[in-house]
Amino acid sequence: MNFGVIFSNVGAFASADGARALATAAEHNGFDSLWTVEHVLIPADYTSTYPYDPSGRMMGDSMDLPDPLVWLAYVAAVTTTIKLGTGILIVPQRNPAIVAKEVASLDKLSGGRVLLGVGAGWLEEEFDALGVPFAGRGRRLDVYLETMRALWAEDRVTIDNEFVSYRNAISLPKPVNRSVPIIIGGHTDAAARRAGRIGDGFFPGRGSPQRMAELLVVMRRAAEEAGRDPDAIEVTAGTLGVLGDDPLGAVAELVEVGVHRVAIPPLSFDPAAVGDAMANFADRVMSKL
Repeated sequence: MNFGVIFSNVGAFASADGARALATAAEHNGFDSLWTVEHVLIPADYTSTYPYDPSGRMMGDSMDLPDPLVWLAYVAAVTTTIKLGTGILIVPQRNPAIVAKEVASLDKLSGGRVLLGVGAGWLEEEFDALGVPFAGRGRRLDVYLETMRALWAEDRVTIDNEFVSYRNAISLPKPVNRSVPIIIGGHTDAAARRAGRIGDGFFPGRGSPQRMAELLVVMRRAAEEAGRDPDAIEVTAGTLGVLGDDPLGAVAELVEVGVHRVAIPPLSFDPAAVGDAMANFADRVMSKL
């Protein structure tokens, strides 16, 4: 079982000192990955329902939230082995050629450490503000991912569809392996099916072990229908808490349903204390697994 840190680029860790403190503490204490979150714009009067809190509203919309790829580029320079994940990047809002270039550059500079978590997005007012259609964003995501993979893998790309049109397009640098693992984020059956069809990984944002098991059934069925090996799809479980009063038991439940990595929030939002908090968790939980 691997452990990652979600909400890595939020609040106190948005600063240079905070980012460095969190990233180096996580790497030193055996966490395998850092996961950033993103919103380009948050319209203050939005009415869309935030799916990861019973209130339907995001917490902390007054905190600094750096661009995830820029933040990861900074921490790549102060770490050596920890993986650099987006959890998630809202790809339908972005130009796929620019994303492909940015991600390939980060992967090349970091020595192949990028995990590209992607999602379709939920905040309709943000799409409206950015001038991107909210309807059809799932189809747009699929096409953009196909486009990005082609730009990474092929020397010259010719592609023409309803969203992009390139002829003999060259995108350099290439990622270290001419590809980057794409992790499909989301807590819905649609996200699970997308992960099964085209994902290298699946990252449900939250959910009980029972709901996780249901989603993994959907994912595995979709993978098999697409002629893919469902066991090759890495599953990361996101948690909004730190696994409750019985973290070992909570992890065991997740392992039982097929989870490979647990991503928890920072164990302290004080950069001066986060190292000790992570060391304590590593000794109390991670060393027992």
